Amino acid sequence: MTLVLIDLQERLVPAMLDGDQMVEAARKLMAGSDLLGRPVLATEQSPNKLGGTVAPLPLPSPAIAKMDFDASTLILDRAAPDDTLVVAGCETHICVLQTVAGLLRAGRKVVVAADAVSSRKALDRDTALTGMRSMGAEISTAEAILFGWIGGADHPQFREVSRLIK
Repeated sequence: MTLVLIDLQERLVPAMLDGDQMVEAARKLMAGSDLLGRPVLATEQSPNKLGGTVAPLPLPSPAIAKMDFDASTLILDRAAPDDTLVVAGCETHICVLQTVAGLLRAGRKVVVAADAVSSRKALDRDTALTGMRSMGAEISTAEAILFGWIGGADHPQFREVSRLIK
C-alpha cells in the first residue's frame, strides 16, 4: 500500500473543518508507513501560493507540485502498479474527490481515511465521502488502516503501531 497525502498545506489546513484532527490522523498514517516501510507520496496545489506541506508531516521525499485538482496521473506515474492507494488530505470535495475518481477510473484500489480528509464545510466533506464510496472507494479510518496493515497482535510492529494510536 502507498500512502497518498493530498494538499495538506500551510494555507489550506487552517481553513479546514477539524484541520488539526485531520493532520493528526495523517501524521499517524505517515508514522505507520515509515514504521512498516510503506511508500508515501504527497502533492501540493500551487505551492508558491498555498505554501508547503504542514510541519507535523515531514515528507520522506519532495511533494509533487500541481495545478490541476486531479492528481491521479501524477500519482499513477510514481506508485507501484498493483499497489492499493490510501488517501488523506484536503479538500475532500475538490482535490481528494477528483484524484480518487481518477485513480478508480484507472482501475486502482483506493482506501480513503475519513478522519484524515476535510473540507471547509461538513456537508462538502460528507457528500464527497458518500460519492467516493459509491464510486468504489473503501472508506475507513487511520486506526483501522494501521491495524489492517499489520493484520494481528502477533505482528512484530504491533506495539509500535498501538502506540501511534494512543
